[in-house]
Amino acid sequence: MNARALNNVLLGLAPIVMVLALWQGLCSFGYAPPSLLPPPGKVFVRLAQQLVSWNFLDDMLATLTRLFAGFFIAVALGVGIGLAAAVSGPVNAVVRPLVQVLAPVPKVALYPALLLLLGFDHASKVTLVAADALFPILLSTYYGASMVEQKLIWSALAAGTPRYQILFKVILPAALPSILTGCRIGLVISCIVVFLAEMITSTDGLGHLLVGAARTFQTVDMFVPLITISLLGLILNGLLYSLRKYLLRGFPEV
Repeated sequence: MNARALNNVLLGLAPIVMVLALWQGLCSFGYAPPSLLPPPGKVFVRLAQQLVSWNFLDDMLATLTRLFAGFFIAVALGVGIGLAAAVSGPVNAVVRPLVQVLAPVPKVALYPALLLLLGFDHASKVTLVAADALFPILLSTYYGASMVEQKLIWSALAAGTPRYQILFKVILPAALPSILTGCRIGLVISCIVVFLAEMITSTDGLGHLLVGAARTFQTVDMFVPLITISLLGLILNGLLYSLRKYLLRGFPEV
């Protein structure tokens, strides 16, 4: 690891250390009672204990299953519709007004309707995650594909590339940085939404654990799912960032 990378890691860790120090300070100096805000040491010890519990791992697996299912559906639909809208005028004419109307709508407001239509199991939560993560991926794909320079397409055609291959050999690779940025945003949204959906109604998952602990005033157990979803989001975002660097290794400033 070079000096610049090490410096970036330290700068990234600094805010986390400051939050933990503030949290510990509030507990140590009595600004927050332990019954409401347990010290971070207790929370992380409890997290370590839960990570070897099969029940907790089952709940974490349920959350990850819903998260990944919704996210990958959003990626497939967002990239597909975004590319189609960028290269086809008729598709763009249909998609643009729908996006303008639906994108600002808070998708969680549709969750009661999804529960009535799809039930209380995985389907309603996966659909909510996909609906929320779809639009940043779709918009990033659309704008990335729309900004591809026309001279790249002309050069590919002049080099003998068949017109039907232009989308996959020119437009998609050129739009890849924008697409991956949209995917990172969509992944963060997916983590938030799946947790929220499980808090509203669920019989398993990390969100369900938080609500159950809150109802019985078990504050340490209440903070464990929060820390877990934060760590999962951090790990998944790091993996996606590494994938982005690998896929864009030929691009400048990556």
